[in-house]
Order: sequence, then C-alpha cells, then structure tokens
Amino acid sequence: MQSEKFAEFLGVFVDVAREGSFSGAGRRRGRTPSSIGRQIDMLEEHLDTPLFLRSTRLLALTDAGEALLVRARQILDALVDAQQELASMKGAVTGILRVACFPTFGKRYVLPVMGELARQYPDLRVELDLTERLADPVAERLDLVIRIGDMADSTLIASRLAAQTRILCASPAYLERAGMPAAIAELAAHRLVDKLHGADLLGWTDVLGHPARAACGQPVFACDDFEAMRLAAQEGMGIAYLPDWVVGPDIKAGKLRQLFPEWSTQPCAVTGIHALRALRQPPARVTVLLDALRAAIGQPAVWSLS
Repeated sequence: MQSEKFAEFLGVFVDVAREGSFSGAGRRRGRTPSSIGRQIDMLEEHLDTPLFLRSTRLLALTDAGEALLVRARQILDALVDAQQELASMKGAVTGILRVACFPTFGKRYVLPVMGELARQYPDLRVELDLTERLADPVAERLDLVIRIGDMADSTLIASRLAAQTRILCASPAYLERAGMPAAIAELAAHRLVDKLHGADLLGWTDVLGHPARAACGQPVFACDDFEAMRLAAQEGMGIAYLPDWVVGPDIKAGKLRQLFPEWSTQPCAVTGIHALRALRQPPARVTVLLDALRAAIGQPAVWSLS
C-alpha cells in the first residue's frame, strides 16, 4: 500500500466502524459497498491482521480493529487539525465547518447562511447536526454549538447572537371560537399546545404556576418539534407559548395573535441565543459564519416584535 493512501484507507475504516456496514460507509463517501470492502481488504492485508468479523448479518470489530479504531481517530483528527491550523494562519476559509443546533433554528437561520458561505467559499464543507441534545464542542469536535437558554459556567467561549423571547399566541380562529382570555390565570381553562417530552421545557409552569399547570392535565396537542407546534397553533388547536424566532413572523403577518404582550417582558420569558466554541482563536471559517449569522439575524432580530 502506498504511504500516501494510508490515511485515506484509515478514514474508510473509521467510517465502516461508525456506520457498522460497508453500505453505510459507501453512502457516506459516495462509493459502492464493494469498493469500500476492497479497501478494507487491502488495509487488512497491509496490516496482516483482520479488523472485522464478517457474516451475512453482522460486521463487528476484532480486538485488533478496536485498537486500531482508537489510533485511527487520533491520527485523522491530528491531520485535520494540522491542515486547519495552517489554513487559518493564512486566513483561508476552508476545511469542514461543523455546527450543532436546535432543528428549527438550524433550518430557518443557520442553513441559509451556510448555503451562502458554501457558494462564496468553494473549498468550505459544512456539516449541520440538528439536535436538541446539549452537544459538546470538545468531545464531538464541533466548531460551534448554538444553544438557547442560560449559560452554565464552563471553559467554552460564548458569542451572543441574539435574544429569545417566549410569546403567548393563538390563531384568530381559535380566539373567536374560545374567547380572548382576560387574565393570565384564565389560560389554565384553555386548550394548550405543549412539548411532548421533557420537564416543562416550554415554561408553561412559569406562566400558570405549579398548581394551575398540574390541573391542566394533558395538552390538546403535544410535539417535540417547534415547527409543528407553530402549525398546530395556526390550525387553531390551542394557545402556544413559543419563542419569537418561531412565531414572530406569523404574528407580524396576522396568522397568529400575541396574548398578554406584557408577559413577554418578564425575566423568565427572555433568554439568550449563544454560539459556543472551544478555541479562543477560531479558524477563519468560524469567524465568517459568526459574522454572517449576526448579519442575517440583524439588530434588532428579524423576528423581533418590538
């Protein structure tokens, strides 16, 4: 095996181990499973040891494969770090830009910016992990993690992108049918849109208080996707309590109506949107993304109702 091919073959090996199949690694690399299999055969021949136990149903690492996987990840990470460090010294916007954030926020605000950067910088590759879990920039080797909410003390460096304000809202059709609540306390008697999993992640307890929230029982519509909750509110299913970056444009367009605007000035209704990173001196690709995100979001933010 040619030495310059060794890193490529290690990359294929890591992809197969991650995906658990030649076909999965092939999809990841745009290659056929047979091509991936041949490269693994050549790597095993070069190392003179089997790396996988293969059967018609199972592809599992051998002890040698487990040991190589640890080393291979370290080698590939070191190569990527070296390339990116040299590129950043030249101010080049290149390499792989890895970002994790909430699905709805990522689709609405991050993906369009990434698309523009990809067109502007042909050598830039982008990966966007749309997840609600608290991704770790260090452990997962991410350039940025966009988080919404209070920031815990950590060694991570936070760049504030905007503020988030939670808004009580409902469709005009729902309010015509159910009546406009005259006080916050009356919300407990209305049909509510809520999150399906998690301990009151939308913050309805802040609005209603613990006894009233517990007395509400099950929400009329529950889902883990902000976009779906927004659509449920538009369909007149009930009152929602959602971030302004989700429903602000709909309220401006008259598709939803804001209830109790004064509530949204409460400290519990307002929090920050931050981009977290591990490196104090980030590569150029991170700097251009942060600048582009701030420009796209604006000040005040494009979704702001104030």
